[in-house]
Amino acid sequence: MEQRFSPPVFRGRLHDARTATVIGRWLGLAFAVCFVTGLVSHVVQHPPSWAADELPSRPAWGYRLTQGLHVASGIAAIPLLLAKLWTVYPRLFAWPPVRSLRHALERLSVGVLVAAAVFEVATGLLNTVQWYPWSFSFVPVHYATAWLIIGALVLHLAVKAPEIRAHWTGRSPGTLALPEQDAVDRRSLLAGVGAAVGAVTLTTVGQSFTPLKDLDLLAPRHPDHGPQGLPVNRTAAAAGVGRVPAERYRLVVSGPRPYVLTLDELRALPQHEVELPIACVEGWSRSARWTGVRIRDLLELAGAPPHARVRVESLQLRGGYRVSEMGHEYARDPLTLLALRLNGRELTPDHGYPARVIAPDRPGVLQTKWVGRLEVLS
Repeated sequence: MEQRFSPPVFRGRLHDARTATVIGRWLGLAFAVCFVTGLVSHVVQHPPSWAADELPSRPAWGYRLTQGLHVASGIAAIPLLLAKLWTVYPRLFAWPPVRSLRHALERLSVGVLVAAAVFEVATGLLNTVQWYPWSFSFVPVHYATAWLIIGALVLHLAVKAPEIRAHWTGRSPGTLALPEQDAVDRRSLLAGVGAAVGAVTLTTVGQSFTPLKDLDLLAPRHPDHGPQGLPVNRTAAAAGVGRVPAERYRLVVSGPRPYVLTLDELRALPQHEVELPIACVEGWSRSARWTGVRIRDLLELAGAPPHARVRVESLQLRGGYRVSEMGHEYARDPLTLLALRLNGRELTPDHGYPARVIAPDRPGVLQTKWVGRLEVLS
């Protein structure tokens, strides 16, 4: 006897387009904030050659704000994405699978969007705990996937625009006269999703928004935990740097008038104290008091021209950020230091002893530790 395929039938009102649209608004906002702040982070970390000297060093807390928002919105997107997928998954069983060219484009955009979004939030979350169970380089893949999500989202919105507009305004058939029980259930679902977003945000955002640090229960970093009251991502041991003997340390500064300084000579130069945050791409940040020699003073001793860029080299033997560059806006900013002390005490090895860079509005990965050389670039 011939049997015909019968796709599952879903009659729950909470799987309807109106509910999906409401959750989609929230998810779209989280993705938009995450995408824009991610672009800022990528440009600051890997500036194109034409922009390297144009990146501003102020406000000093700029990167702390944008990267904190980036990670917070990415974490908030996780329960929103799960709720969105729950409301729309019955459509995966719609039959026939393709009804027209427009429907084929819609399903293609949805497939790419869902796969890319799940991949993006999952790998981004693992990055916050610095766990990389894959062989590819996280940063370029994460960046490329973000653009893939935006492209798929634009295509999806273009194809579904009439339906989204109708459900957005509540004017689609059947959305204005819901049974009371269905309306109550929808409100309960949306309240539950909102509570989940609030819970994951409040228990993680304290790693960068320190007034909420006492609620920092689920974040991988606490802003007060670490040597000298400041977290570290990369220890001296992980970087292959032992404690450098003070009498053997030398800072090499190359330029029109190159010179070499011992640690005692560095300490004898005019010292300046600044309060600056250190903000890492994983989402945590913390303000601290730093004391050291201004980079611009070191450049002037080397006869560097006013618009010169600087290459900073670390004593560490390995690592993707062993060498960094800073444009003249950073190099000439009076807040940019070659720091020797943290919160009134000599740097520990994990914080970059004997000297490290601290600059305003700059990612933590570019605040080079264990500095051994400054090179003036024309």
